[in-house]
Amino acid sequence: MTTTLVLLGTAGGPTPHGHRFSPAQAVVVDGVAYVFDCGNGVAHQLARAGIPFSAIRSVFVTHNHSDHNADLGTLLMLGWSGLRPPVRVYGPPPVENMVKHLWEGHRYDLDLRVTDEGRRPLHEMVEVTEASRGGVVYADDLVTVTATLVEHPPVHPAFGFRIDTADRSIILSGDTVPCDNLVQLATGADVLVHETMHVPALEGLLSRHNGTRLREHLLASHTRSDEVGIVAERAGVPLLVLSHLTPADGSVDDETWRREGQKGYSGTVIVGQDLQEI
Repeated sequence: MTTTLVLLGTAGGPTPHGHRFSPAQAVVVDGVAYVFDCGNGVAHQLARAGIPFSAIRSVFVTHNHSDHNADLGTLLMLGWSGLRPPVRVYGPPPVENMVKHLWEGHRYDLDLRVTDEGRRPLHEMVEVTEASRGGVVYADDLVTVTATLVEHPPVHPAFGFRIDTADRSIILSGDTVPCDNLVQLATGADVLVHETMHVPALEGLLSRHNGTRLREHLLASHTRSDEVGIVAERAGVPLLVLSHLTPADGSVDDETWRREGQKGYSGTVIVGQDLQEI
């Protein structure tokens, strides 16, 4: 068995800026793909990574912020012609209602393609399950996916995920401040993909943003770059991958990200890049 982690998008925040795509990852096990988060551009990034839509077995959403769920519907619609049912979608409420409204909002196109192209109705190919608590949320012959509640106020529930396969254990933090639940989930894992934010570089981001309380939100709900290595060290994970970089506009160079992530951490730090395979 071979398990590959593909970083489809490594930027934090929903606003496109041309440097990195919004958050998304794929875990590919013997050619079967499990997609985690669906930031803007995820369908195109899957194509660029050479992962066919026919390989997608399940899609997971960590939480309902637009940089993590904006293209959930787009992925399903654009990949429709290649999907092999059932495609199972897992996420916190109101993900079921979101998908339901997707079908309603695109009814004209969905019905037209069924009649004109002979496609199977898309809503018959997708099964949506909502989860509000931690625990095993999915298992098949290749993977077991376990969720834990993380701390990303004011969003609740928000999840981190652990993906266990026969040869690897991969942790995806989702968005969170340093969190005991995530440390417990990550203990004994091989790879931790963790969000991070470099506070000294936030001024440029804030100057371009029309929100009046963005600074307060960022500081209250994300992990600083000088904290993330401590999280990985507590979990005893040998490889830390920095992703969901904030800001992701190119104002922070890779060496700074790596140096910050190494603080308090004795393992290996990788600064995640779009389409990187790990």
